[in-house]
Amino acid sequence: MLSRRRLIQALGSLHLLGATARANAASGGFYYSGPPSDHFDGQRFFNPGDEGSRGFGDFLRWQLTKREVPWPDFYPSPFQGAPLARVGPRDLRISLVGHATFLIQMAGFNVLTDPVWSERASPFSFAGPKRHNPPGIPFERLPRIDVVLISHNHYDHMDLPTIARLWERDQPRMMAPLGNDAIIRSQAPSIPVGTMDWGDRREAAPGLHVFMEPAHHWSARATNDRNHALWAAFVVRAAGRSVYFAGDTGFGGGRHFQTTAARHPNLDVALLPIGAYEPRWFMASNHMNPSDAVRALRILRARSALGYHWGTFKLTDEGIDQPVRDLAVALKKEDIPARRFTALRPGQVWTTGQGAGSSA
Repeated sequence: MLSRRRLIQALGSLHLLGATARANAASGGFYYSGPPSDHFDGQRFFNPGDEGSRGFGDFLRWQLTKREVPWPDFYPSPFQGAPLARVGPRDLRISLVGHATFLIQMAGFNVLTDPVWSERASPFSFAGPKRHNPPGIPFERLPRIDVVLISHNHYDHMDLPTIARLWERDQPRMMAPLGNDAIIRSQAPSIPVGTMDWGDRREAAPGLHVFMEPAHHWSARATNDRNHALWAAFVVRAAGRSVYFAGDTGFGGGRHFQTTAARHPNLDVALLPIGAYEPRWFMASNHMNPSDAVRALRILRARSALGYHWGTFKLTDEGIDQPVRDLAVALKKEDIPARRFTALRPGQVWTTGQGAGSSA
């Protein structure tokens, strides 16, 4: 029987999001203005070749019929510590802070992806997905950051309070897909954000090159701005090292991974999301499951892969550690050694030649 309580909760959440959008959306309605392309129709962005995204009716069906596995209130990581201030000119060191936030230390540079240190991935301090573990690197122990990469505008990836703290402390170079600068400027006008389109390349610092690659996803901060801003993946290169960060993506037939593999052969490591995937009928177009992530690794041909987007914020129906179990099954099925693809916990570190290690 359908749950009236779930219906009320779902409609209430949408009402609150709509109110927030009316209060906080950037002026001018649409966040970006530019010529149409193969992923922009002149007003909204889209996934090329997409078979169609899920709508409000599908969302209600999920909310009313979900069979979610409860998560423990607290799921602490065994890894915790302070990272190095810098690494050597030929070194590569990657620490998971939590969810999609990585500290990538390479060739003397410090790069952060999708930084979120807030307690909730939400526009509200009192509601929305709450952390089940603290950040693997406390903010005060974070080394000076040179570059911040923001993949898209969902609250579990674009956290405006954290972005403001980083800018106030370090003035890092902020880089994001088209349209996302308008969202940040609407809350913090003093923060400059460099925007890029799929296929673009920028030198973020002397010797540090950032490439923007396609992803299969969508964007929204509320109910009235769906796909007004672009979503993307990144490749970061420096001193002969290369890191792919997928952002948030569905498998999408693997087309965007094929494009990336052609542009970036011999990747050192691919950072791939493995969580927030149940139920598949609703989530497959938005989020990869571990089996999809293993297929993505095959296409990308990266030497190693690190799994993220699991175990910190409860966004979907699977259990808190189900992604780890499903990843082990997928790797075995594809005859890929488990050491090649590690599902990281907050605070855990990966380095070239050593694999996943202890605390940051």
